[in-house]
Amino acid sequence: MFVRRCLRITAKMSGRKLSGRRFSDVFPLNNGTCGPLLNKGGTVGPGTRRRISSFPCEETFAPVRTPVILSMRKDVGGLAAVLQLFQEEQVSVLHIESRRSLRRKSEVEIYMDCEADKTRMNELICRIQRETKMVKVDTPDSLGKDNGQVEEGFEVPWFPRKISELDKTACRVLMYGNDLDADHPGFKDNVYRERRKQFAEIALNYKYGQPIPRIKYTEEEVNTWGAVYRELTSLYPTHACQQHLNNLPLLRMYCGYREDNIPQLEDVSAFLKERTGFQLRPVAGYLTPRDFLAGLAFRVFHCTQYIRHSTDPFYTPEPDCCHELLGHVPMLADPSFAEFSHEIGLASLGASDEEVQKLATCYFFSVEFGLCKEDGKIRAYGAGLLSSAGELKHALTQEDKVLPFDPEAVVQQECLITTYQDVYFLSHSFDEAKEQMRSFAKSIKRPFTVRYNPYTQTVEVLNSTRQVARVIQELRAELDTISHALDKMDV
Repeated sequence: MFVRRCLRITAKMSGRKLSGRRFSDVFPLNNGTCGPLLNKGGTVGPGTRRRISSFPCEETFAPVRTPVILSMRKDVGGLAAVLQLFQEEQVSVLHIESRRSLRRKSEVEIYMDCEADKTRMNELICRIQRETKMVKVDTPDSLGKDNGQVEEGFEVPWFPRKISELDKTACRVLMYGNDLDADHPGFKDNVYRERRKQFAEIALNYKYGQPIPRIKYTEEEVNTWGAVYRELTSLYPTHACQQHLNNLPLLRMYCGYREDNIPQLEDVSAFLKERTGFQLRPVAGYLTPRDFLAGLAFRVFHCTQYIRHSTDPFYTPEPDCCHELLGHVPMLADPSFAEFSHEIGLASLGASDEEVQKLATCYFFSVEFGLCKEDGKIRAYGAGLLSSAGELKHALTQEDKVLPFDPEAVVQQECLITTYQDVYFLSHSFDEAKEQMRSFAKSIKRPFTVRYNPYTQTVEVLNSTRQVARVIQELRAELDTISHALDKMDV
């Protein structure tokens, strides 16, 4: 989720204005942060999840699952020495796998899924760093930070190389999930909180390759969906872009989009797979921008299954299935838009925190709150607008707040999540926006280029002439096919 998922933002589903939380307040960039969210000066902001205390809380001593990545030289006995420390600190290893290091040919990366209380885990990490010079440790708090070198002087953050590795990042939910803040409409509703816990467990237990579990939605949930569906579909003919209007009837036909039915993610995912190669993956709540954008690089969209609280169907402080299914899915069914989203994801892999934040901001003001021009009229293509009746009407009547989409200008703009945006950005076409983002992506400092291989569902790092030569061979085969087709058409 974007953003929402990771950046996936949908904070304003009504015209209400809450205390102004900024995007940067609610979505810290470093992966895996679990402490309270603070405003400037260290005061507790509206997004605070727990009271600040210098004393260890109960969860400090509760066993938690923690992914750890060890970067180590290929020395005999190196892994055995590290595992001995795991045993001495009584840290359980639930899963372990290895791969060649992206950063140095002389290193390997060892991924471990561990379980221990935070005290033991912290002590283990300190001992590894103190007692073994050849090992570098990355945990959820640092997976989004620089953790190795591809070439001298350039640090590259870890990123998934194959689609199954999204299992390691999809569980790192920053906000909500089954925990609700005090200002959430469902905070005092124990039944709703228990229901959210069920959805969170489904998402956290999901693994790549499994069918997405089907949900039996309650009558109250269906009624909430129906209210949102009814209001938004009445606005789409005069407010939504043509791509959205073209795909919504197909979703009604093949995925059960109806006022009295909440579509199942498994059906929607299969539909998208056939249309644009995208697929859905259930998620429990907000992800970091880095983790969410990494999913897009594999044409995977992290998607919630829960629905907003019934007391206020036109407002939600977080993304829900109304936002995902009505805002994002119809657009992801368009090939040009899907490619646009995919390329933003690819550009994020291995980028610095600063560069990822810039890409996240571009995503926010395009995929979430973007506008386009059709037959001289402004229309919405951003999911945050297409799933919010209040802001959809607002954005299309504020022409003085509409600026041309330019990534260099967009990254300077502040993202707001509890009030309407100060400005909106307009593109004349997705192809135009895609070319602008391609040019912007070239400014990202990476000592390599990445390429998605749809056959193996892996990301290939192109940092040698041999790898580039292999890609050229593949392109030659494609060009031969095109040439043969043109000959058949006598063009």
